[in-house]
Amino acid sequence: MRPETTSAVPSHRADIDGLRTLAIILVVVYHVWLGRVSGGVDVFLMVSAFLLTGSLARRAITGAPLALGAFWTRRFRRIVPAAAVTLLAVLGAAYAFMPPSQWSRIWNESLASLFYVQNWQLAFSEVDYYARDSAETSPLQHFWSLSVQGQVFLLWPVLIGVVALLLRRRRDLIRAVLVAVFLVIFVWSLWFSVIETRDAQAFAYFDTRTRLWEFAAGSLLALLLPLIRMPAAARAVLGWAGLAGIVLCGIVLDVRGGFPGYLALWPVLCTAAVIVAGAGEQRGGPAALLGSRPLSSLSSDAYALYLVHWPILVMWMVVAETDRVGLVEGAIIIGMSLIAARLLSRGVERPLRGPSRTDRPTVIRGVAVIAASVVVVTGATAGWRWMEQTRTAEFAAAAADSDYPGASQVEVAFEIADLDAPMIPTPTELNAEWAAVGPACTGRFAPRDAVLEGTCNQSEDAADAAMRILVIGDSHAQQLSAPLIALSEDRDLAIITMLRGGCTAGLAEESRSPTEASCEPWARAALDYAKAISPDAVYLVVTRADAQEPERLLHGVEEAVDELRAADIPVIGVRDNPRFDFDMYECAIDESRGCEVPRELVLAEENPSSVFADAVTTVDFTPWLCPWDVCQAAIGNIAVYIDDNHLSRSYARTLSPFLERILADSGHLPPPSA
Repeated sequence: MRPETTSAVPSHRADIDGLRTLAIILVVVYHVWLGRVSGGVDVFLMVSAFLLTGSLARRAITGAPLALGAFWTRRFRRIVPAAAVTLLAVLGAAYAFMPPSQWSRIWNESLASLFYVQNWQLAFSEVDYYARDSAETSPLQHFWSLSVQGQVFLLWPVLIGVVALLLRRRRDLIRAVLVAVFLVIFVWSLWFSVIETRDAQAFAYFDTRTRLWEFAAGSLLALLLPLIRMPAAARAVLGWAGLAGIVLCGIVLDVRGGFPGYLALWPVLCTAAVIVAGAGEQRGGPAALLGSRPLSSLSSDAYALYLVHWPILVMWMVVAETDRVGLVEGAIIIGMSLIAARLLSRGVERPLRGPSRTDRPTVIRGVAVIAASVVVVTGATAGWRWMEQTRTAEFAAAAADSDYPGASQVEVAFEIADLDAPMIPTPTELNAEWAAVGPACTGRFAPRDAVLEGTCNQSEDAADAAMRILVIGDSHAQQLSAPLIALSEDRDLAIITMLRGGCTAGLAEESRSPTEASCEPWARAALDYAKAISPDAVYLVVTRADAQEPERLLHGVEEAVDELRAADIPVIGVRDNPRFDFDMYECAIDESRGCEVPRELVLAEENPSSVFADAVTTVDFTPWLCPWDVCQAAIGNIAVYIDDNHLSRSYARTLSPFLERILADSGHLPPPSA
């Protein structure tokens, strides 16, 4: 059989519409029923680049004006209003169903999604140890792919426009040059994707740079498809193989844990196979199935379905207090999503899409629609945030210190807190609850070792203070230093902190940092730094508590203590605070739940740091965290924790009188300033 020649890419192919719809259906089914990622988003991204490049490249090659202003207006006029309505619905649902501690995240992600930078918002949250929400499922998480797509919608037309401009007198070279441009992007981005996925997969998953090669693959296919010749039978086999690969991708591969490195070649190549199979005579291939009525009837709702299915799923799980849904619940969620998608596409997307003309009035109307969408969502988000911040400020101004005794409540037999006063910190202020001492270390306190860069902070008066204490450790050391910082405020005492989230002072302790495979280099450098500046004492958390395992000494902390003592630096050894298997703050604000946990379930009977005997000054805050052997979520009108394991700064500061007793007896505390 003589090979057939594919003609230029047609302006519309029903099978590609069907492929895009199938990709969204797979996303929905995998999310709802399988709790997995399907790879359908990768199909969607490649198809969008294929269509975008095909359209603009044809105009460039034929000499037709690209009219990029009109193109961008038309494209974003179609997608922004539906996204804005979805964001408004999520804001309303979050207010009604999500705990207030999640509101700050919803505000930030709503704006990030609106301005198509949600992928970066999520990427930095994934590698930010202090992002308390990073492990929680966000109803706006799915906007990451729309953000990457939106960024490419801005970048790709510029690339094509520059090439068209430079070759306006040699249009016969435009196709070849565009192939070269997108080939360079493909190779570089794929290489970068493989490297970053290996080194920092959580960040790489949302990184635009690691996804550009998937778009470049779609662009290359659009440019080279007219040159591909293949027998109809081979094309049919290729198409069915590609379709099967797309459907099975999420089952065979760990998409969420392994993409977007070389594994993402699977859905990209499968998508290319299906598109190639549909170019030319349609005999025996999947084009007829993809262009069939069932899929074509949903194609106009595909974008809206993607927008609404994830928020509906997440809100269902929040209300039902579950992390999985069954077959029946899943069917209900999908049914609700289909109805919502139809209403969104028919009621918003289609009416506001506008004509495809490029005349000035049409462009102006498009810009007005986009601007109105942005203003409404921005106004709703900013207004809600402002109201909560105003309420918090008014409450803080009216609150009396006597209403919030915190740990002092434990010391008395009667209630000294005002029971009618609301608990602090408020849910929307939790991100401000991280203990901090001052600016980055400077002068003789600036660390010389590069591994310590960005982890050292000091009191303003560190250079002139009569006494200096260095805090070394992770986020627990940070929060447990809050009473020490409070003590320093009225004494001639400076605090220097050397802190890295997930890295303790235990030289053999495993790294829990999202960016460090091993914390040992950092911990050893921190000890060397201590010996270099010779503080009056070093303040270390020396044990590790765990909700599932017995409390123990940090692995390698004995060596760290020995090194410091050998350098004649006194050590203050702090016992870790309890950790729990549920969010203590969420429990504290939910009056229907009981939050008390017996101390013996989360802490050892005897403080493991007692093995140091007189070698260190031991600090144990347990009596004020678990009074009467019961660990509590709130004491003296102050939430003790901000999550499942970190003390709130507000409560930790009320521990300062008890730390004062211990340090004054050991000589590690100067008298109060006059």
